[in-house]
Amino acid sequence: MRHEKAEKEDMTTQNHHAGQEGGITSICVFCGSHEGRRPVYRAAAEMLGRQAAARGITIIYGGGSIGLMGVLARAALAEGGRVVGIIPELLDRLEVGLKEVTEFVRVPDMHSRKAEMFRRADAFVVLPGGLGTLDEFVEMTTWAQLGIHAKPIILVNLEGFFTPLVAYLRHASREGFIAPQHLALFTLVEGIDALWTLPGFG
Repeated sequence: MRHEKAEKEDMTTQNHHAGQEGGITSICVFCGSHEGRRPVYRAAAEMLGRQAAARGITIIYGGGSIGLMGVLARAALAEGGRVVGIIPELLDRLEVGLKEVTEFVRVPDMHSRKAEMFRRADAFVVLPGGLGTLDEFVEMTTWAQLGIHAKPIILVNLEGFFTPLVAYLRHASREGFIAPQHLALFTLVEGIDALWTLPGFG
């Protein structure tokens, strides 16, 4: 078995900040396996899928057919976009993977899923979700903190969904647990339209 450190060293050499070298061609979207209580969440996932496809941007996501994941993938596919679903074997059984995607990748576990998503993505876009979405955001941000990558990480703060999370991170920084400069490792936008105004995304 390869050590995690060795895997991350490999990823450091293979990946760079896409915005510094050219436009974004693939985005990894972290989002919920539920649709949430507000219609705006579903609408945003659908909009992101459609607009990414229209721009020729590949969607990389968790491979599920349900929740915001399913909405996102189907919207992109309906517009002729390329969608790569990456799902652990366990979740494929629980969530029922969306096999109609352009490329369906089954991996053994959660760590392998995040590593494969990371390898394929130029940037990360985070929509509302639960513990899995939070885990993915935190791990990618931690890897950025450690210098493993410098890929854009975007929180889409629909109707203030991520405001409490950002408040916690700022509180942790004030209390001396997060260096102030590390709060700049991610970008907060208020909607999907704002995403396309960021460097490399337009």
